[in-house]
Amino acid sequence: MRRTRLILAGIAILVLALPAAAAATVNLSGLDQSAYPTIRASVVSGNGIRQAPAVTENGVPVSDLQAQNLGRSKAIAMLVDRSQSMRGAPLADAKSAARTFVQSKQSSDEIAVIAFGSHPATLSPFSTASIDSDVALAHLKTDAVKGTALYDSIVSAAQQLQGNPLPGRVIIVLTDGADNASKTNLNGAVAAARKANVAIYAIGIEGQGFTSDPLVQLSNATGGRYFSASSTSALRGVYATIADTLKRTWRIQYVTSARPGDEINVNAAVVGEGSSAKSLKISGTAVSPPSSLLPKGFFGPGGPFAIALAVAVLVLFAALFFLAGIRGSWVRTRISAHVGETKGSSKELRKQRRTEALTRLFAATEGAFGNLKQWRWIGRMLERADVPLRTVEFFWISVAAALGMAIVAFALGVSPMFGVVLVAIAGAIPFAWVWFKMRKRMKAFEDQLPDFLITIAASLKAGHSFKQGLNAVVDEGQPPASQEIKRVLTETSLGRQMEDALSDMAERVGSKNFEFAITAVTIQRQVGGSLATLFDMVGDMVRQRQQFARKIKALTAMGRMSAYTLIGIPFFIAGVFTLINRSYMRPLYFSSTGHMLILIGLCMMAFGSLILKKIVSFKG
Repeated sequence: MRRTRLILAGIAILVLALPAAAAATVNLSGLDQSAYPTIRASVVSGNGIRQAPAVTENGVPVSDLQAQNLGRSKAIAMLVDRSQSMRGAPLADAKSAARTFVQSKQSSDEIAVIAFGSHPATLSPFSTASIDSDVALAHLKTDAVKGTALYDSIVSAAQQLQGNPLPGRVIIVLTDGADNASKTNLNGAVAAARKANVAIYAIGIEGQGFTSDPLVQLSNATGGRYFSASSTSALRGVYATIADTLKRTWRIQYVTSARPGDEINVNAAVVGEGSSAKSLKISGTAVSPPSSLLPKGFFGPGGPFAIALAVAVLVLFAALFFLAGIRGSWVRTRISAHVGETKGSSKELRKQRRTEALTRLFAATEGAFGNLKQWRWIGRMLERADVPLRTVEFFWISVAAALGMAIVAFALGVSPMFGVVLVAIAGAIPFAWVWFKMRKRMKAFEDQLPDFLITIAASLKAGHSFKQGLNAVVDEGQPPASQEIKRVLTETSLGRQMEDALSDMAERVGSKNFEFAITAVTIQRQVGGSLATLFDMVGDMVRQRQQFARKIKALTAMGRMSAYTLIGIPFFIAGVFTLINRSYMRPLYFSSTGHMLILIGLCMMAFGSLILKKIVSFKG
């Protein structure tokens, strides 16, 4: 008895599981190679938006798979037939069903309404507001001219969808007859839809003499689906079915490793739902088979990994040989004294040759650019920043940084425009570092200047000479003032005039206030007077100027912060949107129109920054 119960329970479980297994199906359709090497298709599964399908090509997982669920944000072009055959109740039912579909759409979906009779006409552009499409449908009327331009309307909708930033793109077309007024044929309509990566969902009102073959071909070729309506009263149910199908549909695309002439087998699987497979032969002239010298798997996804591994091994061997060479040189150096060779002669000779080559290169560079004003300005900047580098050395450091970044960008395969930007940034990094160091040092000198002048005045009041006052600054002061004064004293000890050394110091540190002080000292030496009183007066004047500049800076703080905020907000928003939804930002980063918009935006921001800087800046 117990055994019978177990058998009956097992049969019941199987009976309950069979419908679920039958419903849990995956359908792969619309396999498209028109954008080769990108392969596109549609996958319909019962899991819908919850789980993306896993895709394999010839049993190998595909690379760079992009899956977009049509239940999320998408752009929908609604095409409604308004030819004379739709006059009366058919058009009224079509409008009512389409308006119901529009009112139940997701808030993030964009819908455009295109009516077609003798020619296509866009009644409302893409908009997330349901009222725009609803009003357009409500005022839809029958065309006064005979004809049905079905294919032309699909081409028009595909062209509009191609410029839409949303990755999910759908055309829902409703018609009761065959095309008889288009300038484009069926193949042209399919090509336009494929170019825009659009899935077509066709609704045919099947009446006497109706042929569904063109609509079926349009749907199957683009990864959509054909729906038949026996009467216009059934259109609401058809639109509801389309809405449910879109929620369960994934538009996928990936880059294939197959070559023209190869046949691929694409399999899409969803856990708990099953799988579906389709075969496709890549069109084009078959190329010669891959070299038999390399393993077959080398041409698949494992090829780049194998190349990287080979490069790593070669680098390792190169490092080992280099270390072995260093050890051999060290051994020869140790035994050179016992075999009659000069110790380190070969090493010194190689070093001397390298030095001579660099000297010739530096001399040629200075000969070419040494007379430029910008070259002399860079030298002055290095001097003010207290960087122990010659201008030519700094120039080649910047060039080396740019070349290094160019090699890295080429190895990573970045786009040319982005590569140029990276190279420019890398070349500017040494310049920016020296610039900020110069500004920091100049600001430190300006802050020390009042105390520096007061110290000299106090030394003069105590009966010391002007040179002894400078010595007091060197002994008691802090860099950079003490460093610069020490350099002045060194130059004067070698026979240079004090006025000339101080004038060069003023030009070297770039301080207008110090230039005023030196000018006052020069005048005092010519006309006489109390030098201590002069330094007291100049020091007090410099302190008041600095206090006034700080007050201006405090008053303009809000304006400067506004400028920083306005400049930073676009970059912040772009970064956040990129992290949240990369596909939404893809047209901006990977299209010529997007690059132009980025360039225009950066130019406008630079112009606005200059205006804001002019507003908040003050020169005392």
